[in-house]
Amino acid sequence: MSAPRIARIDQSKLRENVYFALRDAFTRGEFAPGDTVSLRDLAEQLGTSMTPVREAVRRLVAEGALIDTPSRTLQVPAFDARRMQDLKQARLALEALVLDLAMDRMSPETIAAMEAVLTTHSDPEITGPDLQQNYDFHFTLYRASESEVLLPLVEALWLQYGAYLNLIIKHEEALRMPEHKHHQEIIAALKSGDRAAAHAALANDIERSFRVLVPTP
Repeated sequence: MSAPRIARIDQSKLRENVYFALRDAFTRGEFAPGDTVSLRDLAEQLGTSMTPVREAVRRLVAEGALIDTPSRTLQVPAFDARRMQDLKQARLALEALVLDLAMDRMSPETIAAMEAVLTTHSDPEITGPDLQQNYDFHFTLYRASESEVLLPLVEALWLQYGAYLNLIIKHEEALRMPEHKHHQEIIAALKSGDRAAAHAALANDIERSFRVLVPTP
């Protein structure tokens, strides 16, 4: 297994930066279901001592991105179709609520920022789906909601969902998907103020990635 890409961190705000660097890596799908995680390896990649990594990992365990096994091994939760279905239902429900709030506060500047995300690849060497770009697109939209309650909940769902993304982007079908089809539909709906169309496009965008791993019978 190749080493996950984790950005080295600024030492000035060590504890928070370690946590956010690791959370970002999990959200972007750098870890797959069932992966074991070494504190020593994480500290080496981040360029820090073990202490801030240990504290960050405790938070990730509490948030469901990692589990502390009886043997004291840290592990990404194994693939579980039922859990993935729960994550999908939670995302559909909560992100629809955030979308409504965001549409109430939508501005041309936010729409322009979303369009700009779709034209800017986070890494020119990426040949498949750009997960950072996908994250930036959705959260540019969601932050427009200004919801201090719902945004952390959605972020927590994406954190747990990240391991499944790791599997999805390696799937042959993911390479054939028109990457921004539903993103463009969301933008068109925002421009016209069509809530029903925006909700349909968002739901289709969320559902299609789950269908890669659990095809509809």
